[in-house]
Amino acid sequence: MSHLSLLFWQRTLLCVSWLLAISWLWQVADRWLHRHAVPDLHDLPLPPDQTTAAPHLTVIVPACNEQDAIEATLRSLLASRGLSLQILAVDDRSTDATGARMDAVAAEWAAQRSAASQTQSAPQHTLELLRIRSLPPGWLGKPHALAIAAEHARADWILFTDGDIEFSPDALARAVAFAQREQADHMVMIPDWIAVSRAETALQGAMFALTGCGLRYWKIADPKARDFLGVGAFNLFRRKSYEALGGFASLRMEVLEDVRIGWRVKQEGMRQRIAWGQGMVRVRWANGAWGVVRNLEKNIFALFRFRLLPALAACAGLLLHTLLPLVAIVVGGSARPAGILTYLALAAAYLLQQRRTRVPAAYVLFFPLASVLFLVAMLRSISLTLARGGVLWRGTLYPLRELRAAAGRRW
Repeated sequence: MSHLSLLFWQRTLLCVSWLLAISWLWQVADRWLHRHAVPDLHDLPLPPDQTTAAPHLTVIVPACNEQDAIEATLRSLLASRGLSLQILAVDDRSTDATGARMDAVAAEWAAQRSAASQTQSAPQHTLELLRIRSLPPGWLGKPHALAIAAEHARADWILFTDGDIEFSPDALARAVAFAQREQADHMVMIPDWIAVSRAETALQGAMFALTGCGLRYWKIADPKARDFLGVGAFNLFRRKSYEALGGFASLRMEVLEDVRIGWRVKQEGMRQRIAWGQGMVRVRWANGAWGVVRNLEKNIFALFRFRLLPALAACAGLLLHTLLPLVAIVVGGSARPAGILTYLALAAAYLLQQRRTRVPAAYVLFFPLASVLFLVAMLRSISLTLARGGVLWRGTLYPLRELRAAAGRRW
């Protein structure tokens, strides 16, 4: 390599390293300034008991092969206090014992209500089971299950959740009271990620740090900001607003149906709100590090609307964030302080999010490895989707041509 070429690459490394360091410092400063901007449901007074014979909230729980988790989900919902629930549990073409376990919980709940009616007022929650045996053409499984269940909703509010979520007894009463107070059309609560292994913890810390690069939680409630959010574990809708959007029937071939409907709320000028609620909504999202990679298989390419160039550009950007600070530290010179400053900013980001994630700031040391694993997940999602000609999920292949046609080109 000639002297001029070496000088060019040294200066490029220096400039880009400092730009990256300044970018991380700016993001961390922005997060710190707005660290109290998102409401915490724990800080709000517990709403008065609104238990009535008529349901106050419809909870829709789609489940496809969730035999290990569905009982805990339904039992946690049935233990909810402060409001009346209509729980619609959907057995969506399961090939395992999901349906049987739903039946067992329903029978147990019916017996409990019958016994309670002899001595005191019976519990007001109802548990209704829906069975889906086949998937019509032109639909993905989950949007179809959600849309079918929503047709049976009787309450003014609908919560769309998943079949592997656990709720604290006061979570739903607090969330509905907050949504009513804010006159929200759509409200999201960020679930707690239950991480069992160190690898899961490292991935959780890196995911929250990287998410902060493009999502400002405190701007979600701002009607003028582009920031939006939808979360499959907790998408709470005013029923009239959900119907005005066309519901999930308008997202028939959408892989990221939870995020996309949040995007549509913001596009339509509806009132979107977000709140923290540590311990109120919990999910064991993945089993081990490779479980995280597998769970991202259907989502990552869809995030880029199945467009190859933007997806590869994002891979290059992630690689830059991961390797460049390390290269700057190893190479030394004027670039080394930039690399060190980047990791100090990352450590500050971990520290700021520690209250929410319970990931110690020391896990910033695993950020490069976790980021590389996310890069593997991204490349795997892209390559498998292209190789298969579509997204294979829960035993069904959804053609790429149809997914691209339905996805559109932007967020």
